[in-house]
Amino acid sequence: MMNELLLLPVAEMCVVIFALIFLLKRLKQPYQIAYILAGVLLGPHMLHIFSGAEQTAVVGEVGILLLMFFLGMEINVPGKQSHLVKPLIAQGAKMVLGLGFALLVGFLEGWSFTDSIMLSVLFIFNSTAVVSEYLKQNGELRSEFGTTILNILIAQDILLAPVLTLLRFTGNKEFSIVKIIVPLVLSIIIFLLLRNLRNRSLPGLTGRLTSNTKEDHDFQVFAGGAICLSFGVLAELSGLSGSIGSFIAGMIIGRLPAFNWLEHSLKPFKVFFVSLFFVSVGLRLDISYLKTNYAIILGGTFFILFSNCVLSALVFRLLRYNWEQSFYGGALLSQTGEFGILALTVAYSLHVIEAGLFKTGIAITALSLLVSTIWINLLRTLTNRQKRESSLAGMQHQF
Repeated sequence: MMNELLLLPVAEMCVVIFALIFLLKRLKQPYQIAYILAGVLLGPHMLHIFSGAEQTAVVGEVGILLLMFFLGMEINVPGKQSHLVKPLIAQGAKMVLGLGFALLVGFLEGWSFTDSIMLSVLFIFNSTAVVSEYLKQNGELRSEFGTTILNILIAQDILLAPVLTLLRFTGNKEFSIVKIIVPLVLSIIIFLLLRNLRNRSLPGLTGRLTSNTKEDHDFQVFAGGAICLSFGVLAELSGLSGSIGSFIAGMIIGRLPAFNWLEHSLKPFKVFFVSLFFVSVGLRLDISYLKTNYAIILGGTFFILFSNCVLSALVFRLLRYNWEQSFYGGALLSQTGEFGILALTVAYSLHVIEAGLFKTGIAITALSLLVSTIWINLLRTLTNRQKRESSLAGMQHQF
């Protein structure tokens, strides 16, 4: 009976996700949308298969660690120093613009300072999972522009640690200057590591290990999991987010030829666990609250998408990209992401924000993730059309 109680919800979840994936594949939409919709359908407000997000949130966090691990293995760290500095400048400018805009909105609306800061969090953090998958599907992940986007997202993920520290300080929890200095020092070390690992293949010191374990699949799976999760735990203990630790582990392992089998061994685990994370996002959506406050939530969602897109486009323009690329980059960085959800959850658990703001933030984040690819494709189509019309007008002018 216990096995049936455990297997039935998982089986129902897999069936619902499969049906949604089959539908979205025809519509050429990313599967993350299917996972969020599955969470909404299976949640306590509709089919009651799962009573709350806690049942999948823990394993979903493992999925984020594996996602970042694979990104670290796949990324081509650029060889030019400007390609490393650009993302830092871009994220710094994005933070300043986002914080200033959030404080302005909060002042005009009469919000508290804390509420304005939480709004700025929705501007700062984008979805690494959604954007990286979109770039990969379009063959842009390894391009110069795609690498810049991905490095901006990594810079955002590094910022998660000081943001969570600030939230704990605001929540009157135990505070120590060491908890700020250690993450700051480690962030600098990560930057130096990124610079020193520029497309450099590390010596294959584990060739003998590979030859001895090539067919030992059990060893491969658990060795890969141990490497990824151990680096994540070390990062958490140091005050950084676990995803940064797994990303660094992926960067190092990706340059060891002896571990080329890791990607094939762990990829099914990554797919399953990442899906559970986005399912937990859908489970957190309070449908009754959404119905009651739909005007605020829908307005807030499109306000975040539009304003974040414009702010990000201005940042890319500051980096001397043309307007077409700037608005495309702005569209990619317009949604709010998984680490924004984590920041909201921590703030709510520490009683920094009220339940209403927490539910609104979660709903806006989930909806922005749902419509993000539609928004990206729309702006990309408009910019491409504008580019063609400008080229055509230039040709006509020549004649």
